[in-house]
Amino acid sequence: MLFLILPALAARATEIQSVTSPKGVTAWLVEDYSVPVVAIRFAFGGGSTQDPPGKEGLANLMTGLFHEGAGPLDSEAFQIKLDDAGAEMSFGATRDGIYGSLRMLAEQRHEAFDLLRLAVNEPRFDQAPIDRIRAQVLSGIIANENDPDTVARNRWARAVYGDHPYSRSDQGTRQSIAAITQDDLKALHKAVFARGELHVAVVGAIDPETLKKKLDLVFGDLPQNPALAPVADVTPALAQRVEVSYDLPQTSLQLAWPGVKRNAADFFPAVLMNRILGGPFTSRLWQEVREKRGLAYRVKSSLVNQDHADALIVTTGTRSDRAAETLGVVRDVVKRLAEDGLTEAELAATKKYLIGAYAIKNLNSSSSIAATLVQLQLDDLGTDYMQRRTGLIDAVTRDQVKAVAKKLLSSEPSIMVVGPPLASAGKG
Repeated sequence: MLFLILPALAARATEIQSVTSPKGVTAWLVEDYSVPVVAIRFAFGGGSTQDPPGKEGLANLMTGLFHEGAGPLDSEAFQIKLDDAGAEMSFGATRDGIYGSLRMLAEQRHEAFDLLRLAVNEPRFDQAPIDRIRAQVLSGIIANENDPDTVARNRWARAVYGDHPYSRSDQGTRQSIAAITQDDLKALHKAVFARGELHVAVVGAIDPETLKKKLDLVFGDLPQNPALAPVADVTPALAQRVEVSYDLPQTSLQLAWPGVKRNAADFFPAVLMNRILGGPFTSRLWQEVREKRGLAYRVKSSLVNQDHADALIVTTGTRSDRAAETLGVVRDVVKRLAEDGLTEAELAATKKYLIGAYAIKNLNSSSSIAATLVQLQLDDLGTDYMQRRTGLIDAVTRDQVKAVAKKLLSSEPSIMVVGPPLASAGKG
């Protein structure tokens, strides 16, 4: 069924209309009347990087409160109305943005959009819900204090990003969560929720004229410009070792090399290189670490693009007594790709995969299409990107991939080891 539906979904996803409301709110719209559902996804610039010092976790706490009461409706009344409208609403924070989404039945869109209007414009931030959600967050922080992965993640962020906001925990600490007040929540909401850094995508059974009215209803009365604290770009610190010692039967390894910006000329060569290095099933790391040696169940590489930093990350986990060997294999695979490049067969197969897999990963539901369209806006790629994407991938040459592999992978990486200390670094 999925493969029958996907081609139609993918075809409709490329029919993007840019819709601007009378008050100047712009959204990308994909009309789809195959099911009576409407999905909206939106993003405001400024996420956890906007948490004031000593109030880390503020953005995360705020996003847990938007359906805990808004306008004249307290928490219980708001959620009853949401259920009655047959709608699903969610909010979340990343380092660089505040995201929201609403999925609703088309016939109940008036009620659902009005609830979204209240959540976006008039969140109550009542003390009882604040205390309840704060307690939930605090419980997670306490539980994670002895979790090796969380401890390692926090230590890694501090080592790689120094005193940059990216080094801070999105959840915050016991002390910072306790220090957050109702006024802090109201101030962050006022600073971030503005039209100047707003990106919106809508997919489903709604026409442009109706959408224009809903855009003004939900977002039209927000201030034009956000009041965001400036955030500097940062280059991740490489060539260091971060060891998080735990007596565990399995060791986790993470390595970081320089990344490439999303708008860089060699971005697509880097995407192809990354897939050849550490994609699933056929990549070099998969073959050498998992298939040939059975050192790990999972191993992958990822290009990480954030607003203020970029990196190429390799992660894997293995038996602790074979961790040094695994690290050596990973570094050897990376070294050979940096020095020798790739084959034409690898390039052709990787292009075919990246072109074919896009719809399955990004266009398999109205909600995923909406999320994809918001990300395309954030990346400033234009409404015609999906039509251009195949050509951009096909145009990449073997020499371009070889050049970007040498550029990124010749550096000495930062390495994190979570588990017993390694007997050997496995320089490779």
